[in-house]
Order: sequence, then C-alpha cells, then structure tokens
Amino acid sequence: MVDPMGIVYQALNAIFNPILALDPNPANPALTVLIIAFIVSLITTVANKYLVDQDELNEQQAEMKEFNARLRDAQKRGDGKEVAKLQAEQAELMKNQTAMMTNQFKPMIVTFVPIILIFFWMRSSAIHDLVIILPKTVYWVILTPVWHFIGSFLYGGQATIPYGIGWLLWYMICTFGMSQILRKFLGFKQGF
Repeated sequence: MVDPMGIVYQALNAIFNPILALDPNPANPALTVLIIAFIVSLITTVANKYLVDQDELNEQQAEMKEFNARLRDAQKRGDGKEVAKLQAEQAELMKNQTAMMTNQFKPMIVTFVPIILIFFWMRSSAIHDLVIILPKTVYWVILTPVWHFIGSFLYGGQATIPYGIGWLLWYMICTFGMSQILRKFLGFKQGF
C-alpha cells in the first residue's frame, strides 16, 4: 500500500534536508528556519500579489473608511435623515466588502496545504528541537513569557531554558519580518 504522507515527507526531505545540512549549527538550525520562513513568505506574498486585486482592495478600504467617517459625523450631529440615508447605502457597501473578503481567501486556498505540509515536516524534523536564546529585552518585548504560559497551558510542561524560544515562535518572528520586506519589495501599498 502506498503511503501518501510518506511520499510527501520524502519530497520535503529532498527539498529541505540540503538546506538543513548547510546550516552552520545543524543541531540547532535557526538559519534553516529563517530560510524556510523566507520561502513560505515568498509563496504567500506572491500568491497575494497575483490572486488579489490590490488596487481594488485599497479602493474598497478607502471607500469604507470614508463612509464610516460620514456616518460618525452624521451621528455626532444628530442628523437622523443623513444617518438613515447612509444606513441604506451600507447594504450595498457590505455586498462589496463581502465580495472582497471572498477574493482575499483565494491565496489562502492555494497556499494552505503546502504550508501545513511544511509545518508538519518542520515538526517531525530536527527543527523540532530548535531553541533560540534571545536577549533579555527582546524576550520581554515580544511577550515570550505570555507565549510560554499559553504553551504550558495547551501542551503541558514548562519552558526550561531562560530567555529561550522554540522553533514555532522563531518561525513566526522570521515570517513576519520576511513578509513585510517582501510586501514592500513587491510594491504592496499597505501592510498585512
């Protein structure tokens, strides 16, 4: 019987094990996670770039912001007629917003399965044992104790290495940074 997940893991091993082997510290592969975060960020950012009409999205957001400002202004003035008129307009705006939200899910549909498979590979590889020791300031700024508390609540156990984070939080930090850089490089007009 053919094991589809075995085939997927073999393919991911073929792709990522050479990167892992190039890591200066294969026992603690922080650089490998950074490279994987770059690859995943590139995939998701390019998918967003080509599957979502960014100009239309920006236009819709500006229109909604302007509408909300007009509605707040009418409510502050106590202008019931204007508020009623704007609420009638709101139904049409909500249809447009729903269409744009649906459009924004297109990249997720394309990228979800590959990213989940990469996560499962990272969890089952040497990356699972990764520990990054952060400077004290960074440790507190990114609220690491809160994440440790949530992790201990969900998974049991305690963080045993002072100022240390695991592979998942390191991956999230790297992905956030890489995504922002790639979005600027690819000409996105806004953040997330």
